[in-house]
Amino acid sequence: MPTTDWRMHNPAGSRRVIVTKELPGRRWLEILAAADCRVEICPSLEVLTAAEIRAALGTRCDGAIGQLTEAWGAELFGALQAAGGKVYSNYAVGFNNVDLGAATACGIPVGNTPGVLTETTAEMAVALTFAAARRLGEAERFLRAGRYRGWLPTLFMGELLRGGTVGIIGAGRIGEAYARMMAEGHRMHVVYADLRPNPGLEQHIAAYGAFLASRGLPPVTCRRAETVEELLAAADCVSIHTLLDATTHRLIDARRLALMKPNAVLVNTSRGPVIHEADLVAHCRTHPEFRAGLDVFEDEPALAPGLADLENVVIVPHIASATGWTRRGMADLAAANVAGILRGLPVWNRPDVTPFLEGPPPAATPSIVNAGELGLTPMA
Repeated sequence: MPTTDWRMHNPAGSRRVIVTKELPGRRWLEILAAADCRVEICPSLEVLTAAEIRAALGTRCDGAIGQLTEAWGAELFGALQAAGGKVYSNYAVGFNNVDLGAATACGIPVGNTPGVLTETTAEMAVALTFAAARRLGEAERFLRAGRYRGWLPTLFMGELLRGGTVGIIGAGRIGEAYARMMAEGHRMHVVYADLRPNPGLEQHIAAYGAFLASRGLPPVTCRRAETVEELLAAADCVSIHTLLDATTHRLIDARRLALMKPNAVLVNTSRGPVIHEADLVAHCRTHPEFRAGLDVFEDEPALAPGLADLENVVIVPHIASATGWTRRGMADLAAANVAGILRGLPVWNRPDVTPFLEGPPPAATPSIVNAGELGLTPMA
């Protein structure tokens, strides 16, 4: 798509920033305009190629906001550097689509958008868990097809999760929020697998367990599993919230699926390649009582052959963060990352990024993932 087809905001700005997709809201544009940026936005719904992005960068570009569907590596960071670029921000909390080493080698700070997706993504994981466990997709298709002839004792019997065990792979912000929702809302015991213990989660669940016991109710518990294998064998439902790297690529494969209970539920709202999708298709075919709920896929937007035909899998098109508040907040953070670096502001070093989401943003850059490598100044 020619650069001339891109929509422009604040054409009088002295700094040039390209944005590879339309983003929701207006405040992010105001943040960039306040930093004297002319913003050029691609209106296309298609994923831009590296050549198209490189052409858009041109010979002068101060910063860019890109998408998780784009591979930002040495080629694009080299082009951004050659154009005088000083910053790139990913419109996502994850950045497995970004070659951080290449960005750092080019002296390009890389921003992301943490802190606004936590509850939204955790809520979607809960929704997928129960949609799969209670066979909502199957039941809705049955009803819409005109096949419903009245109530039956055995019609679409699913799984009761209350009082069971929920397994969390990756107990970071989103995994912890999901665990709390399942424990507090459905009195499920929690077992989690993570490289590091999460004492805050364990203490929270212990306190809630004590509250239940004080009311004469069975307490819930929380423990960290020694291995992913131990977690898979113990859990009635498993939700994946890990990052994607070489250690988690195809973490869930045929061998590990075989360890799960035959009627377990597997949910993924993290990154598609964490699951070996062909192995999951084969497992669901041979284990009809096994359920899965997927928001992400191994080779998006393509699905593994046979996945869309499975009745025991609920699939949605990567919408876990799709609430207005979250997507607008992501845009504000991505813009504040670019504006902050271009203005020479220090890097925010506090976990709470909500001050950037309303009112005048703090005089800081919200989230730069390679700040340490580049020696950027943290906020005092």
